[in-house]
Amino acid sequence: MKRLAGAAVLRLLRVASLVLLAVLGTIALLRFAPGYFSDARELDSEHSAVVREQLLTQQQHESSFAAMASQQLRSWAHGDLGQSRQFDTPVSSLLRDRIGTTARLLAGGILSGWLIALLFAFPLSLRRGSSGEILIALPVALLLAIPAGAMATACMISNFGGPMLVLATVIAVRDFKLVYSLLRQISSAPQLLFARAQGLGTAGIIRTHILPSLPGELLALGMTSFVLALSAAVPIEVVFDVPGLGQLAWNAAMNRDLPVLLAVTLLLAAGIGIAALFADSRTVANAEREATCA
Repeated sequence: MKRLAGAAVLRLLRVASLVLLAVLGTIALLRFAPGYFSDARELDSEHSAVVREQLLTQQQHESSFAAMASQQLRSWAHGDLGQSRQFDTPVSSLLRDRIGTTARLLAGGILSGWLIALLFAFPLSLRRGSSGEILIALPVALLLAIPAGAMATACMISNFGGPMLVLATVIAVRDFKLVYSLLRQISSAPQLLFARAQGLGTAGIIRTHILPSLPGELLALGMTSFVLALSAAVPIEVVFDVPGLGQLAWNAAMNRDLPVLLAVTLLLAAGIGIAALFADSRTVANAEREATCA
């Protein structure tokens, strides 16, 4: 039990380190970017004096990377995500308005992508030969070579599909090989070959041998899909003008809106870390079974 508890603590520390490194990396990139202490509103004579005073105050508070990082972390510790420079709105309000849009896009895209991958992988994995895999390998390879942003742009130009279709396609083509390999591995297990030799039909094999073996493996693969969907959501939301977190992060990066960009980075890094924890849960379960048997 002590070994398992120690492993759990190490995984939590790994997630916390990932989030911290992502935040500090974002702060460093923006802090040392040319023109960070500048604002387009300086060109407006009506607001230039006020903006220059604000920038001077900001420069005094953020005189070094260490001062900037410590100030940001102290604010977060008190539950203050800061004020958006671009929208002059609390960052927490911007996140609340947009997180639901991104969550719906991710959920629909992942579920649709997995359905497409399973629909192709299931029948192909049950075939004795590899002819079906060869036929589908070329289109899958071609789609894998197309970035999510380029795929979204092509859909916009052709006026076909939408953000959920693009995300589902990205998930499906990248997970098809993983799902197919998993199903082939399960279908070649000795007990399944024995059941086939005894005359058990395809439906019985799927119901009795394949489906019970899937949940644990699919959980780990599903978390991988979640991480992939997070990264693909940013260009998709930007191209289709979807008012979600990806579009918000892009606008914040373009306008050097540090509080917004850091808050979105925190959410994305935390999501990736939690997904990694879930993906590792199967290993933990196996360790617990081994400890119980010992």
